[in-house]
Amino acid sequence: MTDKTPADLAGAAADAVRALNHATLGRQADWEYPGDAYSVVANLSQMAMTLPQAIDQVRSLVEFLNAHDNLRSDKGTLDDDLAETFGGLGDAKTAAEALYAALSRAHSGLGPIGYQD
Repeated sequence: MTDKTPADLAGAAADAVRALNHATLGRQADWEYPGDAYSVVANLSQMAMTLPQAIDQVRSLVEFLNAHDNLRSDKGTLDDDLAETFGGLGDAKTAAEALYAALSRAHSGLGPIGYQD
């Protein structure tokens, strides 16, 4: 599928969001009409829709490694560290689902909006 690692792909996603932030700082070509905002929100919504799966797959890896006694903690607090990890991943999944719902709502709202001179 790809020669990039999951960490590389997550880094590329972060880089893409940083580039998007820069590209949307002010009006410019390809960033001047409601349709431009509509398209960006659609793509952000698509990204948010897929985040819960990625988060679940991170959790699955850690659970698998833990079930096979392949984990240790540098602090000697593995159970607490895992609880923090799983709690954070659960919160992140819930937040991603809320982000997707909010972006979908914004996308629907932008649908009928057009440019007027």
